[in-house]
Amino acid sequence: MGTQKGSKLNWLAKHLPEGMPVDSAWLSSHGYTANLLRKYEASGWLVQPTRRVYLRPRGPLAWQQIVVSLQTLLARDLGVGGRTALELQGYAHYLQQGTPTVYLYGPDKPPTWLTDLPTDASFAYRNAGRLFHKHRVSTAPHSLEAGPPSDKQQAGTIVQPWGPWNWPLVLSSPERAILELLDELPDHESFHQADMLMEGLSTLSPRRLQTLLADCKSVKVKRLFFFFADRHKHSWLRHLDRGAVDLGKGKRMLVKGGRFDPKYLMTVPGDLDGVQ
Repeated sequence: MGTQKGSKLNWLAKHLPEGMPVDSAWLSSHGYTANLLRKYEASGWLVQPTRRVYLRPRGPLAWQQIVVSLQTLLARDLGVGGRTALELQGYAHYLQQGTPTVYLYGPDKPPTWLTDLPTDASFAYRNAGRLFHKHRVSTAPHSLEAGPPSDKQQAGTIVQPWGPWNWPLVLSSPERAILELLDELPDHESFHQADMLMEGLSTLSPRRLQTLLADCKSVKVKRLFFFFADRHKHSWLRHLDRGAVDLGKGKRMLVKGGRFDPKYLMTVPGDLDGVQ
């Protein structure tokens, strides 16, 4: 999409909000040459937070601005998931200390410049196709106009308005996010944290859970989900058809020196309170 020379700055002012990073390929596709970008940078109208990335300056760069820009302006199929999605929806008992890790899920890796941006978080990418057969993240429509959560929740994603302009931030629903978090056990998340999170998930949708569990590729994740769900006896559990969920065969050793759970054929920590 090109623009007339005299209106290029006006077009950017309208279509590139302050604080939203875009790469040089996006600008080039809209007719902005390297020479013109250098002029905008020299005048202070654009800044380069890292090589090949430009934005209209607006204070410190929050990670949400980066992700919203990836999902909308740059049309990347990436969603916020796992622990990050649960925290954003108020389910975490305590937030991560220090620099938070933002978990991004999608079929393709984010651009390499993502980790070079000066922001208040680090990013961890996970391939959504490794955990689910069908339910890839969907960020369409690629627009900065946020709307209320829609039937996209059926695929495990919701849209959460962020910031003073209510920019749309696409993230995993709680039903999907807890499965993504369980996939991180035991190397990147703890059993204790997963147990506390599951305790607070009393309002999950059995319909969405059933769909996501049936679609989940990981036997470990599905067994862990039912193990923690049994411990907390949530009302939605009785509405799930366990027989429709493939829990695989054979034993799984998740922790050394733990306690073997005969129901789900896996070794779990022996010091979890209330393990039966």
